[in-house]
Amino acid sequence: MKKLSKAYIALVLLFLYMPIFVLIIFSFNVTKSRSVFSGFTFDWYIKLFHNELIMKSFLNTIIVAVIASIASTVLGTAAAIGINNMKKLPRTIIIQGTNIPIVNPEIVMGVSMMLLFVFFAARMNFEFGFVTLIIAHITFDVPYVILSIMPKFRQMTPNIYDAAQDLGCNPVSAFFKVILPEIMPGVVSGFLMAFTFSLDDFVVSYFTSGTTQTLPITIYSMTRRKVSPEINALSTIIFVVVVVVLVIKNIIERRNAVKRGVK
Repeated sequence: MKKLSKAYIALVLLFLYMPIFVLIIFSFNVTKSRSVFSGFTFDWYIKLFHNELIMKSFLNTIIVAVIASIASTVLGTAAAIGINNMKKLPRTIIIQGTNIPIVNPEIVMGVSMMLLFVFFAARMNFEFGFVTLIIAHITFDVPYVILSIMPKFRQMTPNIYDAAQDLGCNPVSAFFKVILPEIMPGVVSGFLMAFTFSLDDFVVSYFTSGTTQTLPITIYSMTRRKVSPEINALSTIIFVVVVVVLVIKNIIERRNAVKRGVK
């Protein structure tokens, strides 16, 4: 039975990651062929950094993802603290409400955000661009931050905040010295989730970006013709960076767990 379960897990992982491995392999292909590997080269990586459209779109994507993830982490952390201090019934209602954007289809959120911005644009004389794009990303990022932080409050000793104040801490120092370190793994996870979702979002960005092009929108416009191997190279770099960040995060969390004596 154990061998069967291991084989099943191996097949699932192979199904999930085989397309990525194929993409990585063909990012080093000499020709533009997507079916035959003709030889090894770094030319597509070199050409990638000389492609102004891709690099500009990539820079826009990074700027939006960083700003949106930082803002959503701050807002989500504050919201999680407020929700945790509510009574049981309103807390349950608010949590279910924050889960709606997570299960809501992206096309619905994209169209609704576009209509909202059109409504305000007609009255406040502003255009679609970085501002609307960042606001839209913050909107769908915040629920993921809350979702990551709330379990940390359930794992925390309920009276630890009051105990810190009894020992001489004022409310602000008690939060930064006691509460924040306890929920920090959830905060970091929420930030990484927000950054990842902002990085690869297409549907919401497509409806709210205006003339500002992010990388997913640029790739979509290129697929109408033919996907360049430069996209394979860029996707490989992004994948490697995400994997490195996740490995570093897991190492830090494991070291912190060892320091606390948690197995």
